[in-house]
Amino acid sequence: MRIRVVNPNTTSSMTAAIGTAAAAVAGPDTIVEAVNPTMGPASIESHYEEALAVPGLLEQIVIGEQEGVDAYVVACFGDPGLDAAREAASGPVVGIAEAGFHAAALLGRRFGVVTTLGRTVGRAHELAERYGFASLVTEIRACEVPVLELDDPASGARALVIEECRAVIEGGADAVVLGCAGMADFCAEVSRAIGAPVVDGVAAATVLAESLVRLGLTTGRSGEYAAPPAKPMSGLLAGFERHPSADATVGADA
Repeated sequence: MRIRVVNPNTTSSMTAAIGTAAAAVAGPDTIVEAVNPTMGPASIESHYEEALAVPGLLEQIVIGEQEGVDAYVVACFGDPGLDAAREAASGPVVGIAEAGFHAAALLGRRFGVVTTLGRTVGRAHELAERYGFASLVTEIRACEVPVLELDDPASGARALVIEECRAVIEGGADAVVLGCAGMADFCAEVSRAIGAPVVDGVAAATVLAESLVRLGLTTGRSGEYAAPPAKPMSGLLAGFERHPSADATVGADA
C-alpha cells in the first residue's frame, strides 16, 4: 500500500518531519511518501496562503494518481483543498484536523485544541463545526508561535506548546489535539510532559487512511465528489485543465 502525505507548504524540512511521524505509525507493508508542492507558500498562516497552497496540493495528488498511490493525507491543520483533493483522487483523502478530531473524540468526554497563531483559531472552530465535533471542544488555544519556528529547537516553541496543552487539560479537557502538522515530531514529548493523551493529526490521518484502504473504501462518487468536469483553464492554471479522456489530469503539466 502507498500513502502519499502531502505537506501543502513548500518547507522541505517540515515535510521530512511530517514523513517521519507518518511512517512511525504505518503498517510494515505500507509505503509512506511525504511530499510538498513545487509551488506555494513556505507556511500557511492565513486564508490567502491557504488558497495559494491548493494548486500545489492538487499537483501532488495528481502525480500520485499517475504513480498508483492508494490514499492521501493532507498535512495541514486547516485541511486546505480537502474537497478538491477528494474529487481528484481515486483513493481516500484524509485531512489531519478531521482525523485528529475523530481520534480525540474516542479518548474521553471532551477535548481541546492547541494551534499556532491566534488568527487561525476561527478556522479551527469552523472545522470542528463542519465535522460535527463543536460540542466536544472545550477550547482552542493559540501559543502564538509562527509555523516555521516549530522547526527550530532554539525558538522555545515546544515549551509554549506544552504550556498551552497543560492549560487545556487543566480547563477540563480529557485530551488535546495539536493544531499544526509542524508539531507532529514532538507529540509524544508533549503527552509525557502533561500526563494526558495528545493527538497528532498526521499520525491519526495516516492510520485512518491506511484503514480505509484495507477496508476497500473510498470517496463516494455519485454526487458532489464525482470527478470535476472537463473545461478550459487559462494563464497560470492552464496545466490544471482536465480532459474527457482521463480522470486525473489536473496539474499534470504544472
